[in-house]
Amino acid sequence: MKIVFLDSATIGADVSLQPIETLGDFICYPSTSPEQVAERVKDADVLIVNKVLTGKDEIDAAPNLKLICVAATGMNNVNIPYANSKGIPVKNVFAYSTDSVAQITFSLVLALISKLGYFDNHVKTGEYCKSNHYTCTDRTFFELKGKNFGIIGMGTIGKRVAEIAKVFGANVSYYSTNGLPHCKDYPSVTLDELLAKSDIISVHAPLNDKTRNLISLNELRKMKPTAYIVNMGRGGIINEEDLAKALDFNLIAGAGIDVYENEPIPADHPYLGIQNMENIILTPHIGWASVEARKLLVQKIAENIKSI
Repeated sequence: MKIVFLDSATIGADVSLQPIETLGDFICYPSTSPEQVAERVKDADVLIVNKVLTGKDEIDAAPNLKLICVAATGMNNVNIPYANSKGIPVKNVFAYSTDSVAQITFSLVLALISKLGYFDNHVKTGEYCKSNHYTCTDRTFFELKGKNFGIIGMGTIGKRVAEIAKVFGANVSYYSTNGLPHCKDYPSVTLDELLAKSDIISVHAPLNDKTRNLISLNELRKMKPTAYIVNMGRGGIINEEDLAKALDFNLIAGAGIDVYENEPIPADHPYLGIQNMENIILTPHIGWASVEARKLLVQKIAENIKSI
């Protein structure tokens, strides 16, 4: 069985692919351009992709293909209906990065509301050395206890984030993007209600027709001017130009972003032109990528291959 991994660099050099290597004739490429796909998959029985686009032409280029493994949860890069029409199952990986995403979510939330960037800079630039006081009250920050924590998308990750928010003493509610209040542990509210009452909003939804541009300037105007929004779902859920405008107009207090509509982002991305960069924290889609999560991802890919 020939197994071809088209973008193995996405796993990272610090994580072994050995669980997959033992399952057959394994060939991995750190990255693959669209022009290289057809040649590289022509003899593949199993194809592993993370972000490489795999459409009709790419699938047709692999006549022996028996399985497509997506090295992620999201499968937007694969033409699943066409693969299924040819009897080729497409398998992704669930619940490998829940704790990793939750951890980065709260890294962003806590850094934002506690103004850690400003205070860190205050010390490192020497301003603290010149102070007449032992502390700095130049920036106001608040505690999570007693605040309203709104979650968009109460799936596995959303529920883990909710659990942690409750430990901090926050009041959790959620908006179900599919319209079904499936989680009975927390109040399900409308999007307008979530926007209006939340002090922190954390996005953990997939990108689909219901969530694309779910949060635009109109929705951002409904938030409290003291509120923060964090996007750990998909970039297209929050309109990026509108969020940049909202921050520049001080419609909301700040944002933490780990996902983008196009990754990596272009040099002229609206987030990079925000007037007060202190109000936004940007990370390069790292939420899923703790070393533990990536090791589990490899193991689960191997299990998917063993199933055929």
